[in-house]
Amino acid sequence: MDSLQKSTINHTLERLLFQVEKPGRYVGGEHNQIRKPWDSVDTRVALIFPDIYDLGQPNLGLAILYDILNQQPDVLAERAFAPWVDMEAQLRENRLPLFSLESKTPLNQFDILAFTLPYEQIYTNVLNILDLAGIPLLAKDRGPEHPLIIAGGQACYNPEPMADFFDAFGIGEGEELILDFTRAHRDWKRRGGSREELFYALARVPGIYVPRFYEVAYHDDGTLSRVSPVLQGVALPVKKRIVGKLPPAPARFLVPNVETVHDRISVELMRGCTRGCRFCHAGVVNRPVRERAPDEILEAVQAGLDATGYEQVGLLSLSSSDHTRILDIIRGVYEKLKDSRVQVNLPSLRIASFSVDLMDELRDLRPGGGFTLAPEAATERMRAIINKPLDEEIILETARTIFEHGWLSLKLYFMIGLPQESMEDVQAILDLARKIKSIGKSIKGNRVRIHLGIATFIPKPHTPFQWYSIEAAQSLQAKIDLLKEGTRKADIKMSYNPPDSTLLESWLSRGDRRLGAVILQAWKNGAKLDAWTERFNLTAWLDAFASCGIDPDFYTRRQRALDEILPWDHISTGVSKRFLLTDLRLSLAGKTREDCRNTCYNCGILENFGSLRPSEAETYWGCP
Repeated sequence: MDSLQKSTINHTLERLLFQVEKPGRYVGGEHNQIRKPWDSVDTRVALIFPDIYDLGQPNLGLAILYDILNQQPDVLAERAFAPWVDMEAQLRENRLPLFSLESKTPLNQFDILAFTLPYEQIYTNVLNILDLAGIPLLAKDRGPEHPLIIAGGQACYNPEPMADFFDAFGIGEGEELILDFTRAHRDWKRRGGSREELFYALARVPGIYVPRFYEVAYHDDGTLSRVSPVLQGVALPVKKRIVGKLPPAPARFLVPNVETVHDRISVELMRGCTRGCRFCHAGVVNRPVRERAPDEILEAVQAGLDATGYEQVGLLSLSSSDHTRILDIIRGVYEKLKDSRVQVNLPSLRIASFSVDLMDELRDLRPGGGFTLAPEAATERMRAIINKPLDEEIILETARTIFEHGWLSLKLYFMIGLPQESMEDVQAILDLARKIKSIGKSIKGNRVRIHLGIATFIPKPHTPFQWYSIEAAQSLQAKIDLLKEGTRKADIKMSYNPPDSTLLESWLSRGDRRLGAVILQAWKNGAKLDAWTERFNLTAWLDAFASCGIDPDFYTRRQRALDEILPWDHISTGVSKRFLLTDLRLSLAGKTREDCRNTCYNCGILENFGSLRPSEAETYWGCP
């Protein structure tokens, strides 16, 4: 690294930080930051979350990779985030390249830029970061002098829309994959091979997808005709990577310089889910279930608190109350923290797995705080369609129990735009919310607060609903208007996703490789920070589709044929397409499946990953 260039960056940074909001986003130096001497390692990785520091720094996946990579003696990992608009303007005006937080090194001097892509609305931020770093946006335009650009995260289960911009994608869980990736890069670097030799070495690492080695062809109607490897030894399909036993949770979390969306330590209770909600992408791609033992969780909680001084703990999973030893965990956490000021948070809980015992334990941890449940649909018909069977009386009784145990605030998550949904089903959301509020008022009076969180259904890849189209924006808006008016009259708070942002997520999550041109043009049109409502520019996207001669409705308003080759079919989650089709047909018939902890439906996960199955003493897989 050029020490003169680094000195220039530091000097300029000191001056321009006075010109931006929240300068603490860009200075680094947080408690528990790891900074290794640049010349002491073989491989230098920049871990990039392509949104602002406030959102990216609390990301658990980023914390895990930062910890794992910096434990390796021959690797250093530093962080970078997307700048807010004021900082971007200063960087461009001062001709300053985007840099890492730890050492203020320009990103273009790292060996590897590893992006986390947890959601699709940050795709244009990736392009903006590459541009600010002085790196060609298109993979085909980069040479040996440029870093290797890789992505991982939940959005990578359909990597095709971003295939033009990344050299490689990590499919699946990153704890072991990132080490295999950096070792392959290290070995190539020591051999002094060509860049193509590096790509070929990476393509042979299980779970690594290198788009340049796959050829895509289309029918005259625009649908895919085939995706095929262009070299021998390249996998088809590319199977996701999983870890058989969850590794130790990170403890030395960085303590941010500014307020972030979550100021806490986060401990993952379990990974995966067995409930089988038909709309849920995470419930499919994160199979099978693996649980952490209570003792391991308690040790991680204590270690994290000791290392950070935080006063809040997040116990995370897709369905925390489904952990087979959740009561032991909650009791253990209470005993450990009862004499402290530490607050413990759980994500939304499944009503079907509720118990009074769990409620009693939670009351001791969060007296008077908020509580979150996710019914998702308000009629039994819709809950059967989405495979979330639940009697309304159980929902109401659960709400009653929550209020009786001291909670004053209850947030309820629902979805609109689901397959076969009617306005009567949407009205039922209001009716159910009113009933719950009435129960709360009868117990706690006017102090009770009900909050509806309304998400819009998007038929995500690898789910039983992936063949559906999304509902028309006008129809969705009518449903939102109904809910807004009803919640206003009932004094119930409501938050929701605007139909325009739903369109963007649908395009990017369900698109094929041709969308790369649209993303590039949208960025040129000014699209960036699209996940921020005040920054989202729908016109930039519609103009980009028009410039590229692509009809956006092809990706969102078209119901896909059951025998169609889908853009993500060459990426394997381990769950078979046969299973997804069977579940779709059950949905159309209004039939449900039981939790697959009780009955195995042969989804394919054991067939694909059975050799990794650990002993029952280590974990519970949810598969007989």
